[in-house]
Amino acid sequence: MLRATLKSLLARKLRLALSAFAVILGVMFVAGSFVLTDTLGRSFENMFDSAYAHTDVVVAPKPKVDGQYAGDSSPVPGVLTAADQAKIEAVSGVVAAHPIAEAEGARVIGSDGKVVTTVGPPRLGSNWIDGVGGAEIRDGHAPQNDNQVVLNVEQAKKAGLKVGDQVTVLTPGGKRTFELAGTFGYAGGLDGRGGVLEVRFTDKVAQELMLGEPGAYTSFDVDVAPGQSAAAVRDAIAAQTGGAYEVKTGAELAKSIADQFKSVLDGLNKVLLGFGGVALFVGTFLILNIFSITVAQRTKELALTRALGASRRQMIGSVLAEALVVGLTGSVLGLLAGLGVGWVLAMVAANVSGLILAPIALPMSAVIAAFSVGIVITVLAALLPALRASRVPPIAALQEVATPDRPLTKLSVGGGLVTAAGVALMGYGLTGDGHLWPMLGGVMFAFIGVALLSPLVGKPVVAALGRLFSWSVAGKLGRLNSGRNPRRTAITAAALMIGIALITAASTVLTSGDESLRGAANREVHADLLVTGQNSTDVMPTFTRSTMDDIRKIPGVASATSEVYARAMIGKNGHGVSIIDDLPAMAAQFSLKPASATSGTLSALGPNDAIVDTETAVDEGVRVGDTVKVVLPKGDPVEFRIAAIYAENDFYGGYLLGSAALTHLVSPDPAVATITLAGGASESAVRDQVGRLLADNPEVSVMTKGEYLDQASGQIGTLLTMVTILLALAILIAVLGVIITLWLSVLERTRELGLLRAIGLGRAATMRMITVEAVVITLFGTLLGLATGVGMGAAVVRSLKGEGITDFAVPWSQLTAYLVAGALVGVFAAVLPSIKAARTDVLKAIAYE
Repeated sequence: MLRATLKSLLARKLRLALSAFAVILGVMFVAGSFVLTDTLGRSFENMFDSAYAHTDVVVAPKPKVDGQYAGDSSPVPGVLTAADQAKIEAVSGVVAAHPIAEAEGARVIGSDGKVVTTVGPPRLGSNWIDGVGGAEIRDGHAPQNDNQVVLNVEQAKKAGLKVGDQVTVLTPGGKRTFELAGTFGYAGGLDGRGGVLEVRFTDKVAQELMLGEPGAYTSFDVDVAPGQSAAAVRDAIAAQTGGAYEVKTGAELAKSIADQFKSVLDGLNKVLLGFGGVALFVGTFLILNIFSITVAQRTKELALTRALGASRRQMIGSVLAEALVVGLTGSVLGLLAGLGVGWVLAMVAANVSGLILAPIALPMSAVIAAFSVGIVITVLAALLPALRASRVPPIAALQEVATPDRPLTKLSVGGGLVTAAGVALMGYGLTGDGHLWPMLGGVMFAFIGVALLSPLVGKPVVAALGRLFSWSVAGKLGRLNSGRNPRRTAITAAALMIGIALITAASTVLTSGDESLRGAANREVHADLLVTGQNSTDVMPTFTRSTMDDIRKIPGVASATSEVYARAMIGKNGHGVSIIDDLPAMAAQFSLKPASATSGTLSALGPNDAIVDTETAVDEGVRVGDTVKVVLPKGDPVEFRIAAIYAENDFYGGYLLGSAALTHLVSPDPAVATITLAGGASESAVRDQVGRLLADNPEVSVMTKGEYLDQASGQIGTLLTMVTILLALAILIAVLGVIITLWLSVLERTRELGLLRAIGLGRAATMRMITVEAVVITLFGTLLGLATGVGMGAAVVRSLKGEGITDFAVPWSQLTAYLVAGALVGVFAAVLPSIKAARTDVLKAIAYE
């Protein structure tokens, strides 16, 4: 029986290849994601090991402000002084403690007048110390006075600057222009550290511009005496200083930083695996369809095998053995393809970030995932066709046609039950945090349920779609062919439905979010102009406080408020706070209102007043009139009086502090300003004057409320494009499914095509007939996906009502584009099958079978 199975498989090499192709694509995506993240992870390890190879021990202060609060996990570090340096140098085994003054927020303006940006890695400013931390001058020399800086090579390349040029740097302490004295890299030939852009100043300038405190440092790079263990000196420092510092060896620091990058890569890997899972799920429908068609076409062969004595168990084993071969072949080829794809993507990432790539390797996780997923998916997809093959009676050997399609009653009932279970799981998953797996399970069950129901739905829908093309004989034949086997049509369409549904759901949620934002802005925001910038790292672009004073003096400006973001400790909890220089005006601009009659007033707020939203007030047990102690990044704790508790607002939440907090920040410069115009004032005139005030700051611009919302819409569009690209593989597999189904259908109908050609159906008409069949199938799958996606999107929007997405909006223009694309996909999918059908030899076709 095994030999017969292998001979049958080899006799159908094309079907083997077509079946394996879907597995190859899905496994390639999964294996490629493991190869990519493994290669990048090892590259970061190597880079930081090399960068900190000359670092013995690093001493840093305990965090001044705990960063563990919603939306941010970065603590605000404390500072060290010369007294701390003396304590550490007094520890046995310490040769020297080199003081480092480093912080994020040094933004270089390149030769093109634009700020050099990164996507993720920080832009650091620090002091230069010769021979410390593995840094080495590559060109020029170290800063010799306060008017000189050095840039790491990667920064200088991106900025288009060379030694001797004037370089302008935006820092937390303001904007300054320096002479570029030199460039530096790191031991091992590194131009930078994982895309980090660095500016090195003299000690004095680094303390002034980056920390805002003369004589302050953020860490010490400790040299250990020869013959001493770095770990032993680390322990000695920790013991003799009473645990007042965070002390790590260079190796530990390198590992901790590499682990941070790896955690980001782990998140990326999970996202990629999720989309790879979607592709494999779609591939399951393709494999199921191919094996179902193959079993139907081999009815006589299977019946003869049964007549010769093969048992049902042997028939099942025969089909599953074929599936095993397909899965194994697809897994091997997919793994090799994934190795190549992962390597190419890693090369692209390395070129973008300046990372020196580690040697490519095939991690065991990729091998295990490839074979587990590829084989299991294929065998499971072939299980139903295997059971159907075992039920072919020996008497069927006398028949001349494939097995007829069965009634849809049981299938439809099962589909309804599975769909209901999926909807229930999705509903549970959308009810709160920590319900991701029930949510994902619900989505999968919903897709399977809709696929099971699609034959029932498909009959009338396919008939209706087919009538659009029934204006010719070829069109009528194409319509009839697309509806002759509802199960086959439904499975083929369901594969396309999944990708379209996910894109539609994402589009619906994002469009609803955009509509909700616009609605909330129109209801609650009464400012006319907004001054802000786009940040690419944790440091937001700012402008000077003197600019804010000048804006208020512009004729036609009724009120203007500025906002500074900071991290703070309030009581025992970390918070993200907004510091407003004119709380009453801001409250009016953003429709902030007291939560109740006893929640204070927002009309007369002083510099030492604070307001807080209802939810935070309840969580922290604060009331109007209470005094809270606030620890900000700079200076001693400061007390604020809770002057009011404001009601829920779409744009603000948490603590809003008065202007007294500004003196306790490294930089009091605002990140955002909102401007309300006086009645009759010219918006364009005021905007032009504000623009002139900001001309020296390339990071910040002035825009209207509508332009700001359009900018936010552009970001939403970018996110949707990324989702579409990641789902493209699933859609490609679905399109492949249409092509394969039509190709096998053409093989199945060889005699029929020959007879049609014999009675006068021309080649062009034959091609139109196949094209109509393909377009009807893809349009059906697209419509099914649009309906399912809008329904899923509506459910998600409803669950996010408490998160500010209050308005449900259907993206009609995008749905129309998807529908048109579905029709074009059908035309494309029909090219090869229609050419094969048109080239059918009439005489051979009539004699077929």
